[in-house]
Amino acid sequence: MSTADREIHASRLFDAPRDRLFQLWTDPAHVGKWWGPRGFTTTTHVMDVRPGGEWRFIMHGPDGTDYKNRIVYLEVVPPERLVYKHAGEEETEAIRFHVTVTFAAEGAKTRLTTRMVFDTPEERALVAEKYGAVEGLHQTLDRLEELVANG
Repeated sequence: MSTADREIHASRLFDAPRDRLFQLWTDPAHVGKWWGPRGFTTTTHVMDVRPGGEWRFIMHGPDGTDYKNRIVYLEVVPPERLVYKHAGEEETEAIRFHVTVTFAAEGAKTRLTTRMVFDTPEERALVAEKYGAVEGLHQTLDRLEELVANG
């Protein structure tokens, strides 16, 4: 069964080995430097990257709005893959989605692919339209790419 109408995805080739890219994605000392669209900052409260572990963080919008987030890791295979479910701070968040991030070596570079899969096409559309998730994902990867390029 296709999930095309329920997903947001992006793929990008980074000029970095996958060990480095995986570390930038899973270490709170690094993730706060690039996570989120332009103008956002991120404060991590807990980041326990293991199956069943949580990442609790707040994305601070440029307008002063705080967006509380909770990620629960389902699968962690360093440096190849992360699978997690994403929700708001509480489990009662109306829209939740699953994310798979893969880190594939292509010579000395890494192909990073991320897929966000929603329960319904309507939930996908809401997140894409209300929160600008498609553009936000691309800006987030731009920021990661800039961090990689600047060392």
